[in-house]
Amino acid sequence: MRDFLPADKARRERVLAVIRDRYRAHGFDEIETPVVEDYERLHAGIGGDNEKLAFNVLRRGLDADGIREAADDPAQLSDLGLRYDLTVPLARFYATHRAQLPTVFRAVQIAPVWRAERPQKGRYRQFVQCDIDIIGDASPRAEVELLVASLDALDALGLEGGTFRINDRRALDAMLASFGFAEDERPGVLITIDKLDKVGPVGVIAELTERGVAPRAVEAFERFLNRPQTLDALPFGERQIRRALPEGVADEVVAHLVGIGEAVAAARGTTDIPVLFDPFLVRGMGYYTGTIYELAHASVSYSLGGGGRYDGMIGRFLGQDVPAVGFSIGFERIVDLVAAGEDAAASAVVLIHDRDVPVAELAAHKAAYVADGKRVRLEQRTKNLKGLLERSAADGYAAFATVSAGEQPGELRPLG
Repeated sequence: MRDFLPADKARRERVLAVIRDRYRAHGFDEIETPVVEDYERLHAGIGGDNEKLAFNVLRRGLDADGIREAADDPAQLSDLGLRYDLTVPLARFYATHRAQLPTVFRAVQIAPVWRAERPQKGRYRQFVQCDIDIIGDASPRAEVELLVASLDALDALGLEGGTFRINDRRALDAMLASFGFAEDERPGVLITIDKLDKVGPVGVIAELTERGVAPRAVEAFERFLNRPQTLDALPFGERQIRRALPEGVADEVVAHLVGIGEAVAAARGTTDIPVLFDPFLVRGMGYYTGTIYELAHASVSYSLGGGGRYDGMIGRFLGQDVPAVGFSIGFERIVDLVAAGEDAAASAVVLIHDRDVPVAELAAHKAAYVADGKRVRLEQRTKNLKGLLERSAADGYAAFATVSAGEQPGELRPLG
C-alpha cells in the first residue's frame, strides 16, 4: 500500500479523467459499490486464486474464547471481507438493482481493491482497477464495444498502437478434447499452458508430464506444439485462425472471433485489424465462458489489461442466467507509461509574494488568476528563491510571478 505525493496524485487523476471521459463517450455509466462484501460471496468459488488473497474482516463481538473456537473455520471468524476485484461486486450490484437498470447495462467501475499479495515490485496490496462491463448482451457486439472503447482510451492517453490478443474458452476446451485430455484434467492443463510464454513448449510438456495427465494426450499436444506454424504470429482472419487450431473447433466459435476482429477494424476505420488470435491465451479466472482477451502495446512486454465473457456468474446471485462480458484496464501499469501533463502544468502558476503584502491583496490577486482558469499556489518569498522555484517546478507548476504590496503581480515567467 502506497502514499502518493501531489505530483504523482495529479498524474493519476489526469489519467483517470481521460479514461472516464472516453468510456463515458462510448455509453458506459459509472457506478460505485462498497469496499466490503459478504464473506460467503467473496469465497463462493468464482474469484479463483484471488479468494486466497482476500483480506477478511473479523466478526464483531467475538471475544478471545470465540476466536479460539472459530480458529479452524474462517467463515465463523469473518462475515465480511475487502473486495479483491470489481467483478464480484458488480454481479451482486446487478442482481440487487436489476429492475432499475436498462436491459443492456454498460457499467464503469473505478475503485481500489485489496489483495494480501507478497510485497514486491509491481505487486501491491491496494491498487486501483478500472473495469467496464456489459450485462445483458450475448452477441459479439458487446465484446466489440469493450475493445473499441478501450483502444480509444489508450489512444487518448497518448499510447496509440494498442492491440488485443484474443481467444475463446470454447476453442481451448475443444483443443484439449481433440488431444484426448479428460474433462477433469483440463483445468490443470490450462494452468500449465498459461505458462507457455514463460517456460516455452519444452517446459510446458515437462510440467504436463509431471502432472500425470493422460500420456497420449500430452504426446498429441507436443506434436501440435512442434508444428512449424503453431507458434507463428499470423494476421487475424478465418484462415489464420483455422490454421492455428486443431480440427474439431466449432464453426460458430471461429465465426464469432472473426466477426469481432472485423467489427473492431471497421470501428477504428482501418484495414489493419488491431486484434491478434492467440490459441494459447488462457487467462486464469475460472469463470470465463467464452471470449477472452488481453491488451498489448509495443512499448512493453506485459499486458495492459484483460477480460472476457463470464455468462455464468450473475446467475449464481440472480437465479437465472444473464450474459455478461468485461474488461479491466491495467491502470497501475498504464499510469507509469503516460507522459507528464504539459497542458495541465501550463495553467499552474505560483505567486511569490513579499512578507508585507496584505492578505486581502493576496486573496484578490489569487482570485483573479483562478477566474482566468489558472491553478494558483501562494508562496512567501524566501532567501533561497532558487530552491523555492525548483520545488514548485517539481510539483507541476510551469510559471511564477512576484507580488509586492500595493502593486499588481509582475509578468508571468516560466519556471525551470
